[in-house]
Amino acid sequence: MVSHNHTNATVRPKGLSDKKKTALAGYLFISPFFLLFTIFGAFPMLFSFYLAFQKWNGFGEMTFVGVKNFSFIFTDPLFWKSIYNTIVIGLLGTGPQLIAALILAVALNSAIVKFKSVFRVAYFVPNVTSIVAVAIIFTVLFSEQEAGLVNATLSLFGISPVSWQTSEWGAKIAIATMIFWRWVGYNSIIFLAGLQSIPKDLYEAAEIDGAKKWQQFLFITVPMLKPIIVFVVFTATIGSLQIFAEPLIFGSGFREESMTIVLYLWREAFSNNAFGTASATAVSLFLLIIVFTTINFFASNRLDKSGK
Repeated sequence: MVSHNHTNATVRPKGLSDKKKTALAGYLFISPFFLLFTIFGAFPMLFSFYLAFQKWNGFGEMTFVGVKNFSFIFTDPLFWKSIYNTIVIGLLGTGPQLIAALILAVALNSAIVKFKSVFRVAYFVPNVTSIVAVAIIFTVLFSEQEAGLVNATLSLFGISPVSWQTSEWGAKIAIATMIFWRWVGYNSIIFLAGLQSIPKDLYEAAEIDGAKKWQQFLFITVPMLKPIIVFVVFTATIGSLQIFAEPLIFGSGFREESMTIVLYLWREAFSNNAFGTASATAVSLFLLIIVFTTINFFASNRLDKSGK
């Protein structure tokens, strides 16, 4: 009898403890994200690195070719032209855009502007509009015909019609204008959120000390807004290196004047059925984004140190 009771006392209850059940439930709740990310994010990314060293048309067997895909794209003048176009369009489209977005955000944050909610919605509308619709509308605006709206406006000032889709700088300016219009409102809303987090006491103290508006902007707004500016510059830089739909629709295909690096990648994969060189281009773009992000990182750190 004594031996039987001793055996019952040492047997532990079966199943998981409450702590482990709670942890397991948490992992199950977040598992869909990791599952989807593994299938649609991590696997394609790793597969692209693997495919960059293979020759594959998408159907047959893969053949290992070493670095021949990289040699091909690095000796292709159109690849370097696409990088040049990407950087130029990115600078034209994002540089003035960030300045305009900051000015719009400051105007929205001031007490002078009325109906702020209406303006905020109006600024954000271009960002949620279909990129295909935007590209088609801008194709009409920047029509090569003399009756096109932009050419007709230029003719009022005695300027000859511009071949917006086929000229070297005409295509770049038209695409950059499209990017400017689409993203300026989005970035101004981000700047506005940063402006509203700056304490009003700083401006009141500056006014008491006799600081003018431009001095308040230069010595209070810009330094306090620096983390937001760095974030917007980071995202705008990465976004400008991934321009695709705008030149594809506006340029009506793969024109050299508007060929960007993502468009070059897409052409290799789905027009030439050369998935190896397309993946090599993707890896090169990945490294290019890392280079530009690193430059931005060191530049922002240098500004931080110089401001202290």
